[in-house]
Formats: sequence, structure tokens, C-alpha cells
Amino acid sequence: MGYYVVHALDRTNMAEARAANRSEHRKRLREHEYPLTVQIGGPMLDRDGYMCGTMLVIEAENQPVVEAYLADDPYAKAGVYASVTIHPYLWGLGQPEEHDG
Repeated sequence: MGYYVVHALDRTNMAEARAANRSEHRKRLREHEYPLTVQIGGPMLDRDGYMCGTMLVIEAENQPVVEAYLADDPYAKAGVYASVTIHPYLWGLGQPEEHDG
């Protein structure tokens, strides 16, 4: 398993679409059928404090799993995102504790 940082920027004028899909998006961060775990997630804000994107840290076997998960996201399906980048991430400071299964 590895970590991936997702940086998704909204298209302009997507506040209504974001609001309409926010509840389902947030629920899906915790409840889904994909073999991954969203470790950190939250909206990015513009200079005026309005939501303008999404940042996630996802733990998954590989990047294609992350890509498939993101393609099925309510925001992606509603066309909210202008761009989505995924980068492998070496988590250093503040890494989650390992749990005995």
C-alpha cells in the first residue's frame, strides 16, 4: 500500500453544483466499495474563503485504483472539477498509526 495526494481544482462558477453534490461526496469519502482508504480530505479555499477544490490523501495499492475511485466521485460526475492531479506521496510527519487488524 502507498499514499497518494489528490489535488482537484473546480471549474469556475461551480458553487451550486458543488453544494448540490457535497453531501454525497462527503458520505462517499467514508463509505465506498473501493480497496482504498481516504486518510485526509477537505475542500480547498480561494482567497475569499470560498470552496474552490478538493485535497485528499488516499491510501491504496496503486494509482489506477485511486483514478477509478475519483472517476466515480459525485463531483467528477457533476463536472465540478476542471483538473485533477494525483501524486504518489511519502508520508513523513504525522503519519497515521498502524493498527493491528
